[in-house]
Amino acid sequence: MDFTFISGQLFTGLSVGSILLLAALGLALSFGLMRVINMAHGEFLMVGGYLTYLAAQWAGPTLGDAWLWAAFPLAFLGAALLGAVMEFTVIRRLYGRPLDTLLATFGISLILQQAARQLFGSTGVPVTAPAWLGGALQLGDVTLPFVRLFVIALALIVLGGMWWLLNRSRFGMHVRAVNQNREMAAALGVNTRSLDLLVFALGAGVAGVAGVGLALIAPVNPTVGAAYIVNAFLVVVVGGVGSVLGGAVAAVLLGFVTALAEGFTSVSLAQAILLVLIVAFLQWKPRGLIPTKSRALEEA
Repeated sequence: MDFTFISGQLFTGLSVGSILLLAALGLALSFGLMRVINMAHGEFLMVGGYLTYLAAQWAGPTLGDAWLWAAFPLAFLGAALLGAVMEFTVIRRLYGRPLDTLLATFGISLILQQAARQLFGSTGVPVTAPAWLGGALQLGDVTLPFVRLFVIALALIVLGGMWWLLNRSRFGMHVRAVNQNREMAAALGVNTRSLDLLVFALGAGVAGVAGVGLALIAPVNPTVGAAYIVNAFLVVVVGGVGSVLGGAVAAVLLGFVTALAEGFTSVSLAQAILLVLIVAFLQWKPRGLIPTKSRALEEA
């Protein structure tokens, strides 16, 4: 068994897991807090990718390689604004009706995909990474591209920021209170409707940041979000619904398993192996790796 090959696959799995983590963070928040099955969440990632492409086209000629730093706030704010509009106009009217939210958000995802086709075409648009991300770190026979190391570092920074926000800020205290007991939190003065809007927009914005990382390693196309949404849901379920730390561990594990299985088999067979392993795992731990305490989840 080739150590270099396995090391390369594990590194690829870690970078893929980083994208999955960023995509799943918003799902963990929205489903954990609002019990919303958002099938359009992958399209926030797609929007972030296309906004990264626009930032490279518009800011690249004037800012040079610094265009990337303009892409992050643009992708975050653009995806967050779209998420806020979606929550205010559609999701808010469907709380407590998970099947209706699933169907509604699936329809929204199809609309957004078709809008992307009309604006950018059906083929992927490439984003050229800055020159300082063009090299690679050589560790013996293992090559670690700088761009994938950057994506991993990005995921760690966002994960750390989300952990601080949810565990060390007043906003996070309100989120945890509503997650544990919505009625009691509302009785104590927490504006749950405004909190739902902010959390949904925050999750969408984080997915937009994931789109920046994805755009650096692969072309952006109208269906790129749909390709990640299923695995992002798997990360949420395996990690524990509403658990940020559990989602991080699950994203890395799923990335490793997928990369190794694809290295020794085919893509389709690797996905089948992954699903079988997840089903077996959930038989053992049905609430995930690190379950959160929530009255709503216990009553569901």
